[in-house]
Amino acid sequence: MLRKVKIENGIIQGLPAADPRITTFKGIPFAAPPVGQNRWHAPQPAQNWEGTLKAFEFAPISMQATPGLNKDDFYAREWHVDPDVPMDEDNLYLNIWTPASSSDENLPVYVWFFGGAFQYGYTSEMEFDGERLARRGAIIVTVNYRLNSFGFLAHPELTAEAPGAPTNFGLLDQQAGIKWVKRNIASFGGDPDNITIGGQSAGGGSVMHHLTAPQNKGLFNKAVILSGIFANVYGSGGIPGSGRTLSQVENEGVTFFDFLGVSSLAEARELDGEELRQKALEYKSFWGPVIDKQFVMGNALTLFLENKRLMVPVLLGHTSDEFYSKPNVDSLDEFKKMAIERFGSDADDYLNLCQFESGNLNDVLSNASVRTIEYAIRIAGQANSDRGAEMPLYYYNFDPEIPGWDNPGTFHSADLWFFFETLAKGWRPFTGKHYDLARQMSNYLVNFISSGNPNGKETNEEDMPEWEPYTAEATYAMVFGDTAKFLKEQPDELMAFLVKQYFKKD
Repeated sequence: MLRKVKIENGIIQGLPAADPRITTFKGIPFAAPPVGQNRWHAPQPAQNWEGTLKAFEFAPISMQATPGLNKDDFYAREWHVDPDVPMDEDNLYLNIWTPASSSDENLPVYVWFFGGAFQYGYTSEMEFDGERLARRGAIIVTVNYRLNSFGFLAHPELTAEAPGAPTNFGLLDQQAGIKWVKRNIASFGGDPDNITIGGQSAGGGSVMHHLTAPQNKGLFNKAVILSGIFANVYGSGGIPGSGRTLSQVENEGVTFFDFLGVSSLAEARELDGEELRQKALEYKSFWGPVIDKQFVMGNALTLFLENKRLMVPVLLGHTSDEFYSKPNVDSLDEFKKMAIERFGSDADDYLNLCQFESGNLNDVLSNASVRTIEYAIRIAGQANSDRGAEMPLYYYNFDPEIPGWDNPGTFHSADLWFFFETLAKGWRPFTGKHYDLARQMSNYLVNFISSGNPNGKETNEEDMPEWEPYTAEATYAMVFGDTAKFLKEQPDELMAFLVKQYFKKD
């Protein structure tokens, strides 16, 4: 097994995983510590070290609200359970799980970005253990990145200092992680020309930004977007934080510096990291990706729909109970007015689909509710076909019964337990059918990571249900219910109407 390897900065030693056929390397520095003058700066190269770096433990998590303190937080029951997890501004580290026995195996590589609305999250969350995926013959890499004000501040002084990288430091951290993998993964038995990037929620949104950043050409050749592509049919919608321009966020940066009590970037960089963390939490602002025309070129969904993206195969989907959108109206008259303004001569068709004549506003609004991620995927799939994209999209809907006293439904992020096959780490009373489903989902994922096609055989050599690409003519999904089934069913009438309307106005 590859327990010790030489990479660009020195020799590194890992440990056997629970399965000794897998070696884990935790806490590998892929960039210099983003502290002092490197705070609010594009990631800089990691320094060399003497001797052997013992990569035995996860590095500290990024600066954020302390996990596990808010017992009303749903995810404090799921995986943000440890308020004593180490946290530090020095956090640009990644982790690797490799099944390779030698450096010449050319195994496929999966580079993973966690979610958390760009405000929180970390690679050491228990659900992100890469061992089970690595057992299927892929190398798994989880990359940490800066969050909230540490990762996405903009300010006029920052723009003047580094106009080529004025903000979006968290996304640049991710890019630096991919580049590090490209340069070094062969030492771990990986193929630098077979890299898939993936993420969930804000991590999936990050993947959308990487797909639509022209400078990333050649860094990866497949993408996985779990619950990370959004479009709100009744409002602006989009990836969290999308649509804000550099000048808008620069102005907020000026206000933030005033709140900090500093008058310059130099003074802000002298603040203690913990003090800055506490002040940022007190400030209570959303910090996320900024359209800076350097890395983020525009709204990522819009660019994706226009085929202004890297043309690689994409696997994407959602859970069945997350992110519904409905019209923001208070009366039936307002609802009808909204329908006429939005759909014009087709308003009556829309009103009929929502059963407007029932006269019950709550029922009408319920009928009008739409899953924002499903809507985004379906318009992306239509655009992918209509505008001549050659690379396939594979669409899934995660819809099993999720056990627990709280009856949570298929909550946002529930599929992570399954795609990483880490159910045994959770508190929920998962049973055999859940483990069977997780095995299938992990198989599909690693098949896609390997070849860009999720299809293949079960461990008993039987073929898994065929997963066909999503096209304008075949608008079908793989449904992960009690088992995996590819359902050749059209979207419901309202969804079909809304997709048609999107391209009618386009």
